[in-house]
Amino acid sequence: MKHLIIKYKSFFNYACLAMLTILLTNAGKVVAQGIPVRQDTSSDDIVSTTRKVVRKTPVKNTFESNWIIESQTVMVPSKGTLEFDIQHRFGIVNNGYSDFYGLFAPAIIRLGLEYVPVKNLQLGLGLCSDRMQLDLNGKYALLKQTKNGMPVSLTYYGNMVIDTRSKSNFVTDGDRISYFDQLMIARKITSKFSVQAAISLSHFNNVPGYIDAEGIIQNTVKNDQFTMSFMGRYKISNVMAILVDYDQPLTQNVTNNPRPNLAFGLEIVTSSHCFQIIAGNCQYILPQNNALYNQNDLTKGQYLVGFNMTKLWNF
Repeated sequence: MKHLIIKYKSFFNYACLAMLTILLTNAGKVVAQGIPVRQDTSSDDIVSTTRKVVRKTPVKNTFESNWIIESQTVMVPSKGTLEFDIQHRFGIVNNGYSDFYGLFAPAIIRLGLEYVPVKNLQLGLGLCSDRMQLDLNGKYALLKQTKNGMPVSLTYYGNMVIDTRSKSNFVTDGDRISYFDQLMIARKITSKFSVQAAISLSHFNNVPGYIDAEGIIQNTVKNDQFTMSFMGRYKISNVMAILVDYDQPLTQNVTNNPRPNLAFGLEIVTSSHCFQIIAGNCQYILPQNNALYNQNDLTKGQYLVGFNMTKLWNF
């Protein structure tokens, strides 16, 4: 019996030693590996680990200027940019040497100043020698073309023009005012080629008219004029580009329907300047005046030359 008890104690001692060895081994593994953390395999975490963030980078320099010849572009400069514009239109060339092909003819000049107070919004004013018209204008970029998402840029432009001549030229002060609203859509197709289309509405509080046989004043044209515009720009070098601008009046008037405008230009740019030499049949600078009053006919040689020049400062 005593012999059995000794064997039992020996067996028990060996068993305890084996258990202690196992515990120490596992404890070493825990210390080496750290305490395991419960893993949440919910669908949100799985998606978050596999989702790739795609940055939508805006396409730069669809156009190099606020202007393409006679028309606005979708471009709004960066916040804090101040722009000064000089626009000049000579007379039509078909008068020949008498006014040196329009260069000595009465010219139309506009001086403009625009500023971008907040991102995507530009506000400005200008003064034009044609009837001393003062324009207050604004432009807002609604959408911008991106490399990985939005295929086009979309911008709104509008102005209010006030004829500042003496009161003797008007029946009421409201007759001085006209308005212009335009929605532009553009796409930079390649690094060299960009296109734009636009629809515009011009409204005049006062339009030309006549007194009929019954003594009633009748308008010769409508107060509202719709126009479609198409333009393009193609870079021929890092600093030069060819421009084209076409405006098609849509509104049918009783008489004196405006002529379509077709113009071509050569653009030269630097980091803060843009200079455009242009030739076309549109004599006026303010867009609503071109939409209603342009009577120059290209088929009769009634075209003219001019230029746009802009200077930018960033604050």
